Amino acid sequence: MTVLADATAARYTRLVTRRGPVSEEDLNAAYECGRSLAAGGGGVLDAVAMHEDAVRALCGECGGVLDADATDRVSGLLAEMLGPFEMALRGYRESNRQLVEARGEAEQANRSKNEFLSRTSHELRTPLNSILGFGQLLEMDELPDHQMASVQDILSAGRHLLKLIDEVLDISRIEAGRLALSMEPVMVGDVADSAMSVMRPLAQQRGISLNLEIGPARPLHVMADRQRLHQVLLNLISNAVKYNAPNGSVTLLCVRAGERMHFEIVDTGPGIAEDKLERLFSPFDRLGAEESQVEGTGLGLALSKSLCEAMGGSLQVKSVVGTGSRFWVDLPVAEGPAEIEAPRLSDEPMISSEDDAELKVLYIEDNPSNLKLVQRILERWRHVEVMSSIQGALGIELAQRHHPDLILLDLHLPDRHGAEVLDALRSDPETAHIPVVVVSADATPGEIQRLRDKGADDYVTKPLDVSQFLASLERVIEGESP
Repeated sequence: MTVLADATAARYTRLVTRRGPVSEEDLNAAYECGRSLAAGGGGVLDAVAMHEDAVRALCGECGGVLDADATDRVSGLLAEMLGPFEMALRGYRESNRQLVEARGEAEQANRSKNEFLSRTSHELRTPLNSILGFGQLLEMDELPDHQMASVQDILSAGRHLLKLIDEVLDISRIEAGRLALSMEPVMVGDVADSAMSVMRPLAQQRGISLNLEIGPARPLHVMADRQRLHQVLLNLISNAVKYNAPNGSVTLLCVRAGERMHFEIVDTGPGIAEDKLERLFSPFDRLGAEESQVEGTGLGLALSKSLCEAMGGSLQVKSVVGTGSRFWVDLPVAEGPAEIEAPRLSDEPMISSEDDAELKVLYIEDNPSNLKLVQRILERWRHVEVMSSIQGALGIELAQRHHPDLILLDLHLPDRHGAEVLDALRSDPETAHIPVVVVSADATPGEIQRLRDKGADDYVTKPLDVSQFLASLERVIEGESP
């Protein structure tokens, strides 16, 4: 405690132990001394401690017995000293009330945003389901060249729009802190090989050579969400291919640098001017490429950077005009999972159902276009009998009455949510065993996980990828995990 505080404390003690009537002036002086002590010394608790010392001194002078005058004096001083604490308590309660209200408003805003994202995803993806679904069916038919070219244009435009929707929603989820990541040790070689394999047809089409170089210490692992890392690499390699020079090259280097793994994508393209680099990760800013023939949304790099940061990494770039660009992703190195010995295959032959076995499928869906699309897809799959219902309640009744082999379930039904239908199916012994595949335009990870937790055997998002949709149905029918 400072010298000034000591002097103030001494004056305060003299004031509260002084004999005689307690005047208003004495009380005010004692109160001001207490405030000065708190401001110039060790804080409010020190002021209270000095007040206690003064009261003890007063009691000592009175032989431990306080007369009426002393009692009034102590009570008055105590009330004065408790005044700041009472005000502080009131302030705390008011601040706490405002905090609770603000938290409630924030939670409501977050729920509203989540509902908006879910509804937006559903409303945008639902019409694309028909466009891309029927487009894929037309692509399977033998059409004249000019009609096939038109179908390819429809599919290309639809997939471009779908990619834009997915990227906008992903960025929104990241900003809302709702991006679901499954962090695990990911083998560098596997994810790099996969990304290069996916991009090889596009590279061959454009005359670009792809090269993969991985450091000598294999296998290497990084801590990441495998799907998201794959998405980032695909985006970067795709850009390196699309914006490259004729007969150029793209190289993916994977090198360990201390406790970080370095993924570097090097291209031989025209490069990016230095004054444009700071705009490179801005959403919808394509740096003038929108005037070229190269397709793009202007969101890929912004999303990739956000994904890298969400996984504990970074995305950076260097470029030289006329030479090319280098993008690199840094992620933390991880210990690989222990190798598990593969089980020995049995010599007994596997028994599978016949390909033409008849199946009874119930599709609970209120959109006629979606219903028609799935019926057309199933016709190409197996000899299937399809029942349908546009309402959840009727769908439950049909399931109880006909015991189908498989139920396809939409979520946004006119009479009830599909989750309620799933609950009813799983709680009824008559239908609890029937496989249920949710087919919905709601592609939010939280909703997908929620329906899986409720007992859905699989969850397929619209717009449908026909081959993946049929593969999912095959797995469910065979009783395999998705």
